[in-house]
Order: sequence, then structure tokens, then C-alpha cells
Amino acid sequence: MPFFSYKARNARGDLIEGIQEGSDSAAVADLLFNSGVTPVEINPSARGPGTGQESLLDRMQRQKITPVDVMLYSRQMYTLLKAGVPIMRALAGLQESSHNNSMKKVLQDMRESLDSGRELSAAMRRHPDVFNPFYVSMVRVGEATGMLEEIFLRLFYYLEFEKTTKDKIKAAMRYPSFVIIAMAVAIGIINLFVIPAFAQVYKGLNAELPLMTRILVASSDFTVQYWPLMLVTLAGAFYSFRLYVATPVGRYQWDRIKLRLPVVGSIVEKATLARFARSYALTSRSGVPIVQGLIVVSQVVDNDFIAKKIDSIREGVERGDSILRTASASGVFTPVVLQMIAVGEETGELDDLMQEIAEMYEREVAYEVDNLSAKIEPILIVGLGILVLILALGIFLPIWDLGKVALKK
Repeated sequence: MPFFSYKARNARGDLIEGIQEGSDSAAVADLLFNSGVTPVEINPSARGPGTGQESLLDRMQRQKITPVDVMLYSRQMYTLLKAGVPIMRALAGLQESSHNNSMKKVLQDMRESLDSGRELSAAMRRHPDVFNPFYVSMVRVGEATGMLEEIFLRLFYYLEFEKTTKDKIKAAMRYPSFVIIAMAVAIGIINLFVIPAFAQVYKGLNAELPLMTRILVASSDFTVQYWPLMLVTLAGAFYSFRLYVATPVGRYQWDRIKLRLPVVGSIVEKATLARFARSYALTSRSGVPIVQGLIVVSQVVDNDFIAKKIDSIREGVERGDSILRTASASGVFTPVVLQMIAVGEETGELDDLMQEIAEMYEREVAYEVDNLSAKIEPILIVGLGILVLILALGIFLPIWDLGKVALKK
């Protein structure tokens, strides 16, 4: 169907503009009247909603839609739908009350999509950068089961847990990151300025230098001569890594390596499994079939390696195997979790036990995150001590030797 640009006035008399899909201008006018606005002008348009070219000023002023915005949207939709407010009025109210211009545009486009006969999930699917496939799939399930307001509440709690976990990890990594950056800056300053000054003094002494001092002087000379090349190489390596991780093979390999990293690997693994268990419990309680639920869950775990394992579980279930057998063959679950899955299958309460598994992993993640700084601090202290020892041996040992020689004379 063609698109029409329109100007209309709402119940308060405000002039609003937009683009609407319809068979003709009369059909568009009927849609506008039904949505509570009075059309003033309707003209054919060559573009659909959201496809216009943004000016440079619009792109600079565009606000980013954060997970907090999606969380608030989910909570507000639950409250409005539970109160009996129609979806169109709910979206219009959220659009007017939103302080994020980008979110307002998304809500406006969703309203126009609903006006054209699309479902809410289809309208959300037009904005994959805001609503991920898991979110859209859950909304679609809510539409099919008549539990849309309950789905929005569950999505809110799910997003809240995700944000809380990420914020805790960022807070725990803030101090170690600061120390590592400070150490890197200190090493750069020492190589570029401190060691060259000492090297000039050593050259004037015409004495044989210790091995550690020669190594430090050689590394300092290399840094002074080739520091632009080192920066370019470092930036190129970082960019190449980003490109490689963006490929399917690279992302799979990196996600697999993340699970084996010291200190943080177990946190990443448990947080991913908690996300899997909670997502599965959410889809199961919402009436999603097992196979379809596993497909949806594999898209939200945010780890390609674990997602492949979930796909293998789904393939096993499609062949007629039990979840316990396929989960055991995947090799990512502990014996305690496998035992809980076995009990859940026997009693028919797998969704409740999956929820308990998620809560168990979440408690472990919270405990490890709270103790993350305590685990990293000894590593940083040892690294800093080794750095100080190398500098002391390399820079001050020759001066100490020369001092002892002078005292003997």
C-alpha cells in the first residue's frame, strides 16, 4: 500500500505530522479519526515512516536509546495495559511524556504501524536496535496468549536484572582499570623521559652496565625512536581485533575464550547461564513451546559459544531426546543443575526449577562480582611490585655499584 504524509491536530489542538500507510487518502483519514486526531492535510508520500534522510543537525542531536529507556517503557506499558488503557492511547501517552527524542520517534513509528494494521510485535520488529529478538518474541507470545501486560512486567524484571549485573561488573572493574591505565602511562613516561636521562649519565661513566640496565636502556631507545609506529601498530591491532570479533567465526572464538579467562571467566559463564535459565523460565511460563523457546533463548544469551550449545539441546529435543540428556551432553552445566533439570522433567515443573537455577547462578554472580576487586588487587600489587623491582635493579643498581666503588677509594 502507498504512504501518505499528513498533518493533523490532536485533542488539545496541537499540530502533529507523520506518515501513514493506507489504500488511499480517505482510508488514512479514517485511521486518523479512529486514533483520536483530526486530519488537516493528507498528501501522497514516496517514503515510509522512519525512512527519511536525517540532516547532519538531526544526527548530532539524536539521543541514544538506553536499556533504561526500554525498562521504563516496559514498566509503563504494564501499568497502562493493566489499568485497561488501549494500546494506541498508551503509546500516545508514553510518546508525550518521554524526554528522549529518539524514543519519541520510535513510539510515533509504532503508532503509525498499528494504525496501518500491524501488530505491536511487528511494529517493534521494525526497530531491532531498540527491541532485540527476544523482546519481540515475548511480546508476540503475549499477544497470542492474552497476557501482554504480564509479559511486559516480566520483561521489566528481566531487563532490570541485566542492568544491575552489568553495573556491578563495571563498578568492580573501575578501580583495576584505573590502576592498569596509570601503570601503562607510568611505563610510557619512564621509557620516554626517565631512562634516557639516566642513560646519558651512564654513558659518561664509561663503565660496564648490568644486564637489566642494558635491557631497559635498549627498550627505552626503541620506544623513543619508534613510539609513533608502536601507537599505529597498537591501534591497528585493536581495530583488526574488532573486525575479527565482528565476524561469526571470530565472535564464536572470542566468546569461547571469554569463558576461560582467569578471574572474570567464571563470572561471564555464570551470568550467561543465569540469563539462559531465566529466559527459558520466562518463555516456558508464557506458554511458548520448548523448541520455539530454545530458539528464542539462544538469541538472547549474548554468547555464541553458549548459543551453539543451546542449539544442540534444541536439536536433541527435536530428535526426541530429553532436555536432561542433551543438557548433559552439552558439557556446560554442573551436576547440581543437571539434577534439578532431571527433577523438573519428572515433575513437570521445569520452568520453576529453571527459575531457581537462574536465581542460584545470580547469587553466585553477585558474590563473585562483590569479591572481584579483592581477587584482582593481589594481581595488581604483584605486577606493580615486579615493575618497581625491574626499575630499581635496572636504574639504581649501577649507581649503587658506583657508590660502593667510590667509598672504597
